[in-house]
Amino acid sequence: MELVFATNNKHKSIEIDRLLGENRTVKSLPEIGFEGDVPETGKTLEENALQKARYIKTRLGTDCFADDTGLEIDALNGAPGVYSARYAGPEKDSLKNMEKVLRELKDCRNRKARFRTVIALILDNKELLFEGIVNGSILENPRGEKGFGYDPVFLPEGYTLSFAEMSLNEKNKISHRAIAVKKLVDYLKTLNNARL
Repeated sequence: MELVFATNNKHKSIEIDRLLGENRTVKSLPEIGFEGDVPETGKTLEENALQKARYIKTRLGTDCFADDTGLEIDALNGAPGVYSARYAGPEKDSLKNMEKVLRELKDCRNRKARFRTVIALILDNKELLFEGIVNGSILENPRGEKGFGYDPVFLPEGYTLSFAEMSLNEKNKISHRAIAVKKLVDYLKTLNNARL
C-alpha cells in the first residue's frame, strides 16, 4: 500500500518513516515532486489535518494522510495549540516560538502541558481521524540538541529527559505522534487483513 504524507516537514517525515516500518510505502510531498505550501487555516488540529489531507487528495487524486500537532499549555489556556508552528510569527521559527513560551511562563508555577497530534487519513474516499496525546510539563530552560520544535522545553510525564535529549527511537516509543501513528497503522493492518 502506498500513501502520500501531506507534509513538507522533513523531521516529521523521518519520524513517520521510522514508525511505519517496512510494511508501508509512504512518500512525503518533496519525494513525489509536489511543490508549494499546503493550507492550514483551521481553528483546530482536526480541521487543519483534514484540510491538508483533502487538499492533497484533490490535487493528486491519491490516498493520503496529514497530521497537525500542537503544544497545549494549561497556564496559557491551551496556547499555542493550533498555532504552535507560528506562535512567534509567520516565519515558523522554532527558537523564537520556544522563547515566547518561556517568556510567557516566566514566574509561572503551573507548567503542565501536553503535546497532541491528530492524523487525518483519506483512504478509498473515506475520512478518518487518529489522535495521540502525551502529557508533561514545560522546562524552565531548553535541554538537548535532538528533535525539533518545542522538544527542548518539553518534559514528558514520568521521564527525566526532555524530548530533545532522547534519541529518535526513545522518543518514538512514547511520543504523541507515535501514539497517533500506531492507531493509524493498526487500522491499516485491520483493513489489509479484511481484504485478504
